[in-house]
Amino acid sequence: MRSRTFLIDGQVDARAIAAEVVRAGGDPKTLEEHGRVVAVTATLDDASTARVSRLPGVSRVLSAPVAWPKVARRGPATRLVEVGAEVGAERVAIGGDRPVIIAGPCAVESAEQLEACARAIAACGGRLLRGGAYKPRTSPYAFAGHGVAGLRLLREIADRHRLAVVTEVLDPRDVDAVAEHADVLQIGARTMSDFALLRAVGAVDKPVLLKRSPSATLDELLHAAEHLATAGARDIVLCERGVRGFDPAARNLVDVAAVPLLRMRTDLPILVDPSHGVGVREAVLPIAAASIAAGADGVMVECHPDPGVARSDGPQALTLDALPRLFAQVDAIAFAVRLAPSAASGAIAAE
Repeated sequence: MRSRTFLIDGQVDARAIAAEVVRAGGDPKTLEEHGRVVAVTATLDDASTARVSRLPGVSRVLSAPVAWPKVARRGPATRLVEVGAEVGAERVAIGGDRPVIIAGPCAVESAEQLEACARAIAACGGRLLRGGAYKPRTSPYAFAGHGVAGLRLLREIADRHRLAVVTEVLDPRDVDAVAEHADVLQIGARTMSDFALLRAVGAVDKPVLLKRSPSATLDELLHAAEHLATAGARDIVLCERGVRGFDPAARNLVDVAAVPLLRMRTDLPILVDPSHGVGVREAVLPIAAASIAAGADGVMVECHPDPGVARSDGPQALTLDALPRLFAQVDAIAFAVRLAPSAASGAIAAE
């Protein structure tokens, strides 16, 4: 007899599954998400487990307790996170057949800077604009963003170019203001384990982009995502942005292996941030290519009309004339990956 978790896919009536568990001598415990049962856990023998696993709606069976059942992989497909349509931007599906590119400056500095970035992104076919209105900085004397004024500028310029806005929120007290202006709320690497912030952001009916901390394991990242889901977040996107290494040649080490390893455990969309991951402009495009080849659903990069005068993270920001090459490269590699058999198609959650 072992504890089993039956993950339920689709709009099925979980009562039939729970009833079969009872008939097999088990005591079913259900897990609900947004009013729907998404998992049933019980202790059963192998024969009963096999019988229950064949019932309609049972997508997968895990033979060990799952610490993050709300974000665990339930089936072969990636969950789609759709953003943009409610504010007039073109709807973008993160986790679909075509990878997405989120681009923009590290920090919102001026209307001219942001306008130049937005125009270049839209010209490449991009639909997602990033930019920091609130910036977490190592030094208390460094530029930390324009706050609400930066949010308003982001929204105004994004609307002009029909772009959706992705921006970071640092403090639970700022969640409402950020949610008013942004299409996607970002939890940065430095605040991945700020549980008060996770609860506050999860309670807002907006997609969330969750970045991995440089010192976090994949399991810890998924626990943070589970906090968001438990608080009410329906649409969560994970982002690998580099882990701490020992070689100062790069800002961080981009853990490209995290993409397929996460894919085995969760069906949430997965992005990679090569800008913060490596911190060197010349390495951003190669790492973006490797990320898409590894199966990422997209990349998040920084760009600037004049990186030499950027108020933050200039050395890692792409120049605007590099964006067309990035977009073409990502599409070409994604096309090649789609032609090859997918390792993720047979993915199983960690047991």
